[in-house]
Amino acid sequence: MSLAPITLDRFILEAQQVSPGATGALSLLLMRFGVAGKRIASALSRAGLTGTLGAAGSRNVQGEEQKKLDVVANEILVETFDYGRLVGLAASEEMEEPVVYAAGATGAGGYAVLFDPLDGSSNIDCNGTLGTIFSIRRGGEGGSADLLRSGHEQVAAGYVLFGPAVLLVYTTGDGAHLFTLDPAIGEFLLTRDSLRMPERGRGYAVNEGRSHSWTPEVRAFVDHLKQPDAESGRPYATRYSASLVGDVHRFLLEGGIYLYPADAAGKGASGKLRVLYECHPLAFVVEQAGGRASTGTRRVLDVVPDSLHARIPLAIGSREEVELFEKFQSGGVARTP
Repeated sequence: MSLAPITLDRFILEAQQVSPGATGALSLLLMRFGVAGKRIASALSRAGLTGTLGAAGSRNVQGEEQKKLDVVANEILVETFDYGRLVGLAASEEMEEPVVYAAGATGAGGYAVLFDPLDGSSNIDCNGTLGTIFSIRRGGEGGSADLLRSGHEQVAAGYVLFGPAVLLVYTTGDGAHLFTLDPAIGEFLLTRDSLRMPERGRGYAVNEGRSHSWTPEVRAFVDHLKQPDAESGRPYATRYSASLVGDVHRFLLEGGIYLYPADAAGKGASGKLRVLYECHPLAFVVEQAGGRASTGTRRVLDVVPDSLHARIPLAIGSREEVELFEKFQSGGVARTP
């Protein structure tokens, strides 16, 4: 007799039962992210039929052109937490200031949710890989000031990946868990419990179209990965897809490294990826799977942002590759002339 599949809700509730002091509030929030993921997946699958492809004619707080589906995904997520008094505020990459829920939770029992509603927006119109990244923190009465803390303050984080299958990966600090949406029953089912990222891989992902702006250390590291060396398994294969979630998920399963380094000078010298909506949550997931996330000089989870939309450089993936990148950054590896 085959065993019944383990749904996302069942997995979360069974974990809650063995968690000392659990109230059930966090479980409900995680299940709501599952519902939001299904709603966004539905909107994406029908976008070409409903006229929601293309630009929205607006720009987000970073000055980036918004796609119609960026706006749709953001609205779905904001609406998802506007009941039940579990969430006090929601912050998004697409909004200048957080949404404060009129009937939201306050005090020590409340939560704040943060998200990048649709990562990889440039892939929308060509049917490429997309994702939603999310983070949950305890949100007291300090408003947005409560969010300007290190990544260690997260109580849960994860992402939904929209590809040939719709996947959900999350962690609450007890490992990273992978679920796959079964469209026949409309439920996320447990696919892999306690994911473990390989200590090293054979792939890398970086936007090499920006190599003109890299520092010499970054250029030397990428050149190193491309140089043939049978003993170390080089050259590495390039796997850049213009979707942070898609590339990180690949390396979570196969090993390897994703890079978005800071520019050597100019506007991008502080990095491009957002601390709160991209770097902190993905770092939490990857570290729970045995990987590593770094700015090149420090652990990503140690970073305390100075604003809601602060940015940093990111190197994330297998432990060996990220540690090697840090050595190049510090000058600990001699560059090939």
